[in-house]
Amino acid sequence: MLKREQRLTSRRAFGATYNQKRVVSDENFVLYGGRNKEEQNYPTRVGFVVSKKIHKRAVKRNKIKRLARESYRVLQKNGEIQQSQRFQSLIFVARTQAIDKKYIEICSSVKNLVQLLAIKYF
Repeated sequence: MLKREQRLTSRRAFGATYNQKRVVSDENFVLYGGRNKEEQNYPTRVGFVVSKKIHKRAVKRNKIKRLARESYRVLQKNGEIQQSQRFQSLIFVARTQAIDKKYIEICSSVKNLVQLLAIKYF
């Protein structure tokens, strides 16, 4: 579980991140990036979104969010996605193909998207 200060919670914060229009995607997720950080004192805030259009069952939607959250947390702890700390906020939006994926596939997708976002917008 991500710490409270690392979670993106308010509607206003989600809207501000979407409005930056920094987007990369693959078959599993669409990743929106927020502004570049001026100060490195506070952590990057991360949000995970799975729409009802993806699957009507909340159990399936929550499973995708849990896998994505855990993969982001582990990658961050291991230092494999230090590029994510350049942004104020990140939002991962799941796609339909993410439903049947295993943890390893979700983890590699999260890692690749963060690296691609850092290359493209920094």
